Amino acid sequence: MTDKNRNLVGQCVVLTGATSGIGRATAVQFARAGADLVLAARRQTVLDEVAAQCQALGAQVLVVPTDVTDERAVRALASAAVARFGGIDVWVNNVGVGAVGSFVQTPLKSHHRVIEANLIGHINGAHAVLPHFIARKSGVLINMISLGAWAAAPYATAYSASKFGLRGFTEALRGELREWSNIHVCDVYPSFMDTPGVSHAANYTGRKLQPAAPLYDPRLAASAVVSLARAPRDSVTVGAAATALRVAHWVSPALTGWLGASGFERYLSKAESAPRTDGNLFAPSVGAGIDGGYRQRAAKGKALSTTAVAVGAGLLIGLLAHRMQRRG
Repeated sequence: MTDKNRNLVGQCVVLTGATSGIGRATAVQFARAGADLVLAARRQTVLDEVAAQCQALGAQVLVVPTDVTDERAVRALASAAVARFGGIDVWVNNVGVGAVGSFVQTPLKSHHRVIEANLIGHINGAHAVLPHFIARKSGVLINMISLGAWAAAPYATAYSASKFGLRGFTEALRGELREWSNIHVCDVYPSFMDTPGVSHAANYTGRKLQPAAPLYDPRLAASAVVSLARAPRDSVTVGAAATALRVAHWVSPALTGWLGASGFERYLSKAESAPRTDGNLFAPSVGAGIDGGYRQRAAKGKALSTTAVAVGAGLLIGLLAHRMQRRG
């Protein structure tokens, strides 16, 4: 086995946020690859369901209920993995939560909780596993980030702050670890995925939420994670929309922010009423599937298209800027 093309059979993979969406899809794909799994999330019963699914594929699985905002719990997770499988080869920080609503109408405690889960949770995971990797002089840390790390999302300010922070954290960490050639810090930047994430999010808008099109199969992001575990590299982007929005933001961050905000406001003006909710910020999610079912609705023309608008506008700006440079 070489460091550039890892055989995952018998490798110990710790995966947080393992019970729904990308996390659940990733657990299944690692199981199919022959990895030993340590699955973490807040709900024991759903963790047991995912474990049974992975065991049916031949994987050895340890379930450790964990709230990643609790640093002691995360350290206990790492210790349990080492005790069961003798070491950790891959650690995937996958937990992600969100709060949707205007900044001032969203409770401050909810802003704090998003940062704690998305940013501090990843930091807790890295801090728990990196001493182990350094002692072994080998390991792969994979951080699930988002296209939101490049293009901010108005009406999801804490989410944007957490994702921008994660990008900076990962880049800084990678620089610190440059002397360890077999320790890798990898980023995953998915586009909007068709997961239950929107239904799990805190919602302070008073309106029913739907994710913006285009939407992608969460199994694509799971495949990207497994690919990084096999052949580590700094980062991977999943879905053309993420790349396009990244370019659009680079060309004109002000315009992409304005388009995102105005498009969302237009959507809210027409959306159905819905109760305000804290979602899964302070309690585990109710649903736990891989798919959110939004792609089927999008096929019927019911989904938002603000992403497509922003992408198109950004690319148009890019083309105009290129032409101006050529004329200059």
